[in-house]
Formats: sequence, C-alpha cells, structure tokens
Amino acid sequence: MELTKTYEPAAIEAKWYAHWLANGYFGAKPDSTKEPYTIALPPPNVTGVLHMGHMLNDTIQDILVRRARMQGKMALWIMGTDHASIATEAKVVAMLKEQGISKKDLTREQFLEHAYAWKDKYGGIILEQLKRLGAGADWSRTRFTMEPVMNEAVTEVFVRLHKKGLIYQGYRLVNWDPVALTSVSDEEVVYKEEQSKLYHVRYPFTDGSGYMEVATTRPETILADRAIAVNPADERYAHLVGKQVYVPFSAADGGTEGGIQIPIITDEAILIDFGTGCLKVTPAHDALDYEIGQRHNLEIVDLLTDDGHMNAKAGAYVGLDRFVARKKFAKDLEAAGLLTKAEDYTNKTGRSERTNAVIEPRLSRQWFVRMPALAKPALDVVNDGTIRLYPEKFINTYRHWMENVRDWCISRQLWWGQQIPAYYLPNGTVIVARNKREALREARDKYQLFALSEVDLRQDEDVVDTWFSSWLWPLSIFDHFKAPGNPDVSYFYPTNTLVTAPEILFFWVARMVMAGLEFTDPGLPITQRVPFTDVYLTGIVRDKLGRKMSKSLGNSPDPIEQIERFGADGVRFGMMVASPAGNDLPFDEKYCEQGR
Repeated sequence: MELTKTYEPAAIEAKWYAHWLANGYFGAKPDSTKEPYTIALPPPNVTGVLHMGHMLNDTIQDILVRRARMQGKMALWIMGTDHASIATEAKVVAMLKEQGISKKDLTREQFLEHAYAWKDKYGGIILEQLKRLGAGADWSRTRFTMEPVMNEAVTEVFVRLHKKGLIYQGYRLVNWDPVALTSVSDEEVVYKEEQSKLYHVRYPFTDGSGYMEVATTRPETILADRAIAVNPADERYAHLVGKQVYVPFSAADGGTEGGIQIPIITDEAILIDFGTGCLKVTPAHDALDYEIGQRHNLEIVDLLTDDGHMNAKAGAYVGLDRFVARKKFAKDLEAAGLLTKAEDYTNKTGRSERTNAVIEPRLSRQWFVRMPALAKPALDVVNDGTIRLYPEKFINTYRHWMENVRDWCISRQLWWGQQIPAYYLPNGTVIVARNKREALREARDKYQLFALSEVDLRQDEDVVDTWFSSWLWPLSIFDHFKAPGNPDVSYFYPTNTLVTAPEILFFWVARMVMAGLEFTDPGLPITQRVPFTDVYLTGIVRDKLGRKMSKSLGNSPDPIEQIERFGADGVRFGMMVASPAGNDLPFDEKYCEQGR
C-alpha cells in the first residue's frame, strides 16, 4: 500500500486563502439581524516587517474574529498601518542621503513626494506578510493614518481641543532627540542603567578662600552653570550660602579667575547624600535644574546645537560632539587642578525609543495637551469595570499612569505627519483653525486686520505626534469625524476586543479611551462611548534562554521563514500553545514542529 505523503502546507494554505478572499468570506457590513463583533488591528508602522511579537498578537486576534464569525456574529477585523513620523522620516532621510540628497536642500513638498513614494513602495510589506499568516481580515477596509480623511480628523480634534483650552503652546523644557532632531514625549524616553563617570570638580571661591567641590556626570555643561545649590538642612555648607564661586574656564582668556561668578544657594530638592551634596545648577540642560532655576530666577544658557554639538557659547569647545566635549572638559579640568577624582558610576540614561540616541533636555516652544481632565474619565471606566483588562494585574499599572499623568508634548519637528493647524500673523499672533481660509477670517473678525491676505499667514511647520492620530483609531477607521453617526460607526463602534502589548498601555490604549470619551456624544450611555470593552495584553516573545527577541541579539527567527518551514497553521499553533495571557512566551521551534 502506498503511504500518504507528508502534508505540504504551502500550496494548500495559498489555495484556500485565495479562495476565501475571492469569495469575500472576511467582509463585513452592518446587519441589524446579527450581533456585531469588531477588532481593530493595532496599526503597525509602515516601516515595519513581521516579527514574532506580531505573529503572537495577530494570531490571537484572528482566533477571536474567526470564533465570532462561527458563532454567527457579523465579525469585522480592520487592518491598517501607522505613518510613524520619526521612524519613517529617518528611513526617507537615509534613503535620500544614499542618493546624495540632503533634506535641508528640499522644500517640504519635495520631501513629502519622496516620503510618499517610499511609503507606497515599502509601507504595505507587513500587511502582505499578514496575509501569508492567514489573517481573516476585511482587507477592503484597510486604513492608513495619513489618509486625507484621517488627516482631517486630526485637524478637527486639534481645533476642538484648542477651543476648549485643552491644547496650548508653551515654552518649556522637553525631551530632545538629537538624531531625529525633534522633541519626544516623556513616554518615548526609555531609561537604561549605563556605566558613566561621576566627576568631582572644584569651583574656586571668588574671595580666594578655597574651593567648593561639586560632583557631576556632565562636565561639558559647566559653562552654562548659574548657581551651586545645597540643601538648606545640610549643616556642612550652611556657612557658605550666599558666597560666590567662579565657573571654570569661563574667563575671556579661557581660564577661571575673573570669569563668570555664580552664587551658592539653597533648595530643598538637593539630595544631601548624593555626591558631595552640592549640585551645579544648569537650567538649560536638566529638568531638575530648570525647576530650581525657575524658583531662583536664574539665567538660562543653552550650550548645545539641535544635533548635540557644542554651540558658539561653549568657548574653546565649540563644534565638538557633546560626548567628545565631556572627555575634553574633564581632561582640561584635571590639567588645571580642578578635578579631584572621576569615579565609575551607574546611572539611568534616557534614550529615545525610536533612535536610541541619548536624550537631551531642551528648552523650546512646543504644543501640549492638558491631560488631567481627559485622564480622569478614562480612569473611571477601568476602575468601574466598563473596560476590562486581561490579566487584571495591569489595572494597577494603568491606574498609576493615569493618576500621575503629565501634559502631553504633541509637536514634532518633522515634515512627515499631520502639520499643526496653527497660523502665525505677521505680528506673531497665532490662530488655530482648520485651514488658512478660516484663520484669515478670524484674523479679520477678531483683530480687524482687513488688509491681510492668505499669503501673509505662515502655518506652523511642526507636525503632531504620531500617537495624536492613532489615539483616534477606533473612531477614525469608521470616518466618525467626517460623518458622525454613519452606519458603520453606529453598528461597529465600540469595538469589542483590543489585543496589544503592555508597553503601549499608556502610549496608546489609555489615550484611545480618552479620545473615545471626549469625542463621542456625551448623551449616549458610557458603554457606547468607550472604544472597546476588553483589552487583552500579551506577553513578550522570548528565546529559550529567556532573552527578549531582537535583531541586535540575532535571536529572532524570520516569521516568513517559519511559515515556509512549518506552515502558517503550524507556526500559529506553536505560538499559542506556549502563550499564557499577560506572561512572556518562551518560544521554541519544537512547538511549531508539534503544530506542523
């Protein structure tokens, strides 16, 4: 008897998936005779390719949607991609560089032409890969966060929040990414323990009576120091408060004697047991220093360019990279007898989530969203169980974030993204409006500037944070802002289950809840206003040694290669058999072999 050949999944899976698509089995439309069930895919970046985390996340979503469809529900799984401002702009800039083109030599319109061309070529790769996975989605409804209608939604929301006083422009210290050349929000800064040096520096008293010793990790910012601060309860320094010291190398000849004089002050924020108990206060280069500077009315001196080099105020160090300047400054301090020691030190360094660059605190004018008023109702619906988190352990994490929320910096110094709908008049007045025509009308009506024309108005060059478009996702995918109450949004919203990763619980999940409650009809029941009812939080896919999978470690298998070896169903089974909700998944190919 001839034995049956080993099952070869590739041909079978391709055949049947094509059949399903051709017959529209995954399509969904409003049907009053059926209960709706909706999942909105967390939109992957257009720069992305499928990784094992996507495989886990999307397999879970597919299971839930197919189950609902088998139960007779009108099941809709909506796909889409996120324009990913920082990551995409970096890709396009790198591509242009290879072609010998610099972004600074292009107009905004020219750059966007290149960006859209890049997006059209590469932006759909991950969605095509999801088809290889067998995703049962309604592909006819695929969305992109920079479609014209979604751009209009972002503009509408910005204008509404500004009119309510929930969006404002402020001159504040922000997190600056010197590689992407843009501000980033607090949530986009990842703090990692890293080895550095703690330098003990002598600041000579101006009366010649000795030195004040200060410990710092950043000697390159010394020329921007404007005070030495001690704790008022620190008895060691009580007799020195009010005295003056020289800032090293601040004299006209590059020396210290006769240079900038700064006072010794007291502030309760100073830690008595850190370093020498003295803090050099550099208001332009540290968040705590900035707050101290505000309390004591200290001058703000910025020593850095936007790409992390020393500027013209840095004297002999002008033009040096900040880390090169750090080493040179330390060497010069030692040669001058002003460095007593440099000890190894472990501290938490803030790095940009997108570029991994060390973040610089930087004072600049940015746009912010006032968060407390938006956060409270979004916390209430989780506390009272209207929205359920699985596993429940994440409720405490959610609650902590929401109870300690800070204003959201939403402006980014980029060109790829939704341009901020703010228009500047020749006299500097700023008007927030849906378009230049509306801004001109307000300028004439409010300020009686009848001689102005549209060419006199200059639109803000910044774009909004990518998350400012994706927080609208459950509403914008149904064109809620263009046509409130349309059949799709009335039937499919709110969505049912959100499947996502815990690390974006605040980035995205909480903000979607805020947006759902803010931009739906307050007269509706709360259960019809939240963006989803259940949030399933997956674990992290790890290798057999317990390490998080990453390109840098080389321990992350290519999902497409896995599918070719074991079949889509085999890989999906292998992922799910080892995946407890909310806990990390120890991935091993043996599970995929078992699935095959």
